[in-house]
Amino acid sequence: MSTNGSENTTPLAHRVPDLGALELLLAVARHGSLGRAARDLGITQPAASSRVRSMERLLGVALVDRSPRGSRLTAEGVLVTDWARRVVEAAEVFDAGAQALRGRRDSRLRVAASMTIAEYLLPGWLIALRSERPGTAVSLSAGNSSVVAERLLADEADLGFVEGLGVPAGLDSAVIGHDRLVVVAAPGHPWARRRHAVPPRELAATPLILRERGSGTRQVLDAALAADGGLADPLIELASTTAVKAAVVSGAGPSVLSELALGEELAARRLVRIPVEGVRLRRDLRAVWRQGPLPAGPARDLLSLARPS
Repeated sequence: MSTNGSENTTPLAHRVPDLGALELLLAVARHGSLGRAARDLGITQPAASSRVRSMERLLGVALVDRSPRGSRLTAEGVLVTDWARRVVEAAEVFDAGAQALRGRRDSRLRVAASMTIAEYLLPGWLIALRSERPGTAVSLSAGNSSVVAERLLADEADLGFVEGLGVPAGLDSAVIGHDRLVVVAAPGHPWARRRHAVPPRELAATPLILRERGSGTRQVLDAALAADGGLADPLIELASTTAVKAAVVSGAGPSVLSELALGEELAARRLVRIPVEGVRLRRDLRAVWRQGPLPAGPARDLLSLARPS
């Protein structure tokens, strides 16, 4: 930007009074008194006087004549006040636009979650969010951890929840809890009658009823058994935890599922927990979002509800 034909490299913010100072000048013009202008803006008169002096030093002209009868604008002050009014009006337009954007953002929340979190944790969080933000419409899409990442990266979700081993590329995350995977079988399965724990190599070699590739459960299990030959080909591969549980209850074969999903079946003895030795089947539960600052608005509120205190 040029000034009087010469290049001025000083940033504009260092050459122009701030918005608060311009609002004070307009208040002086309205009230004809620095003291009343200060009260109108909720500041002390000494603070107002100091702000006017700083503005005058910055601009290099006197703006206000002070006298026992009050304060009046100088000729230069009248001109600067006219410019200030335009700046403040533009700032009001800017603020109204920003409020409209916040209102549009806060009126909806798109959540993507892997199946276990969507079925067993999110309902409680969303009920709590509803009490805090009754005007926010929430849409929830459930899929495996890979699908959650895809939706976030495609800007089809504002916040996601996953159960896998790590953070997909392009996303930031926060650990919100922990989960344990449990080997289960129907009461009539041979493993249910064993006196000793199933060793890792036998678990790896046994065809299991499993979730599809890309699910957080499958990722953890693949990693846990990699040193023991890796997972055998699945006996059955299903796309939901509910379907896997139904197949195991029917006696089709054993499976490995989240402890969060098994409370009812284990309590009713429709499924039996099978001890396994030498395998770490613990995983982190994570909130994920596109790389950058923490989510804002209702997404941040949901994240706060989900994170441990």
